[in-house]
Amino acid sequence: MLVIAAFFLFSMLDASAKYLVLSGLEPPFVAWVRFAVHLVLVLILFRGWSNPLLFRSDAKMAQFLRGLFLFGSTIFNFFALQSLQLAQTVSIGFFGPMLVTALAGPFLGEWAGWRRWMAVLVGFVGVLVITRPGLGAFGIGHLFSIMAMTSQSIYVIMTRKMGATESSESLIFYSALAPALFMLPAVPIYGSIPQQPIQWALLLGLGFFGGFGHYLLIRAYKIATTSALAPYPYSQMLWMIALGWLIFNDLPDLWTVVGASIIVASGLYILHREHRLRLANRTTPHGETDHLAKKL
Repeated sequence: MLVIAAFFLFSMLDASAKYLVLSGLEPPFVAWVRFAVHLVLVLILFRGWSNPLLFRSDAKMAQFLRGLFLFGSTIFNFFALQSLQLAQTVSIGFFGPMLVTALAGPFLGEWAGWRRWMAVLVGFVGVLVITRPGLGAFGIGHLFSIMAMTSQSIYVIMTRKMGATESSESLIFYSALAPALFMLPAVPIYGSIPQQPIQWALLLGLGFFGGFGHYLLIRAYKIATTSALAPYPYSQMLWMIALGWLIFNDLPDLWTVVGASIIVASGLYILHREHRLRLANRTTPHGETDHLAKKL
């Protein structure tokens, strides 16, 4: 339930951002507000005035770089939402776990077996079905969405690599601090005062949706295993379709539904294979891990 609630909040974040950028606010300004409010909420939630773990880090440069990749995933997604439906951006975003599987080999030494590589390729076919390059369907919005997904995947890789040495509090804090500081000089250029109360409410809500969503995820992963929770992020597709229809009168076309189904099926297959690998590793000597991975 915590994971489902978290991804509902992330869907509200995207729907709010789409409404704001379509109403005339600039995506860089909307993205900055999202992280600025997130930063304030983190300081309050984790009592920054008395919690040294929030600021303690042995890899501050890596923390800031990781935060910039999170910012990249956010701002590219906001640009994509100017021309794409919510269901289209989330469908392309679902390819992220497969990209993480591909990148985990060279960056983390977690090499995927041939079956998982085949699932990655099938998932990429799903992305091609949605974007249909060369058939007049591929636009700048699709490119921004792919860039957002790539930035998010690198952010996840860095999080997995740094999670062993950095505290959860510092990972959350610096992922909000880096974007807020990085985009601060651009606020006078892209910033504008909202003219309607709903714009103010949604702007302030961005940080809440993102910050509280991440907090719920952390709570969920403290009481359940990663493999047990892995399928539930796909519930975001339902939220995005519902919000797209209710707010923007958008419904995904057949190509988006087919492509999303391919990507989700491939992602679930990869999760199944990785779960089998974890189970096998519990009963297999460490020296045989690479051999097992090739089989799985």
